[in-house]
Amino acid sequence: MGLEAKLTNDGFLTSTVDAVVSWARKNSVWPMPMGISCCAIEMIAAADPKYDIARFGSEVMRFTPRQCDLMIVAGTVTFKMAQVVRRIYDQMPDPKWVIAMGACTSSGGMYRSYNVVQGIDQFLPVDVYTAGCPPRPENLLNALMTIQEKIGKYKARDFRNRSLEELEYDRN
Repeated sequence: MGLEAKLTNDGFLTSTVDAVVSWARKNSVWPMPMGISCCAIEMIAAADPKYDIARFGSEVMRFTPRQCDLMIVAGTVTFKMAQVVRRIYDQMPDPKWVIAMGACTSSGGMYRSYNVVQGIDQFLPVDVYTAGCPPRPENLLNALMTIQEKIGKYKARDFRNRSLEELEYDRN
């Protein structure tokens, strides 16, 4: 018996507020795309009809941090750019999550030089790492599904006046 049939027969559906808020929050993740280099092309490709990131509720890629809850850092981050990335991350409302997309973002990649950050986890709390150089759009969608699973584990009352770092500390 499907949901439509159940609603037609009984006319109501019972649930908890936590379940409804968790479902809505995990199915409407709005990414802040930080396309710094070549990985950005693969991030853009995830929005085309072949991969269709809209199936996961993340087609609304806003370029303002105040409307986003997921930052996708895609590409090589230099120390000069790291300050900008951190400032944009700080402007995002809580709760917020981060995907490090690609080898350069995760570990500096092939650039072992003084001006390239050897992993954005030095200045941002990263939730999911996406492998590849550049990673395929399927990898980004897999990372997005991992973020959705992580969001689904929290309850609505967990986020009341608490930062995400405090929540992670309490869970461990």
